[in-house]
Amino acid sequence: MTILVAYDGSDDAKAAITFAGTLFKGQPAVVLTVWERLAMTSARASVGLAMTFDATAADDQAIGDAMRGLAQQGAELAAQAGLDATPRVELDSIAVWSTIVDVAAEIDATLIVTGTRGLGGVRSLLLGSTSDRVLHHAHRPVLVVPGPEAGH
Repeated sequence: MTILVAYDGSDDAKAAITFAGTLFKGQPAVVLTVWERLAMTSARASVGLAMTFDATAADDQAIGDAMRGLAQQGAELAAQAGLDATPRVELDSIAVWSTIVDVAAEIDATLIVTGTRGLGGVRSLLLGSTSDRVLHHAHRPVLVVPGPEAGH
């Protein structure tokens, strides 16, 4: 069994790691952080979907380095939760959800674990949430774990 855990550093992602560790202690897990080049963020901004940034190769390198650190942090949290975790970082070519689904297929993940980090409002109507898209496009089981505030 290999578990793919989507990790973006949010409280929801941390809750998903903790819950997965409780259920699947000792199982191998790939903790995946997906990032997007600033140029893509800027292109989406031109149609009103995000903020605009002036992107350079150095900016992308710095973001890539930060994302590798974030994936490492997620893998460490997963190890503390009881999973046999390995970090992985992927550059998003189409959409974050698509990259998660593609990596799950590549590693033949038994299960994808993600938090519920809904976008809300008009943006949600346009894009849909990452967890919702993963759930509907993955051809394997998906465990969507509610964030800490959902429990109150």
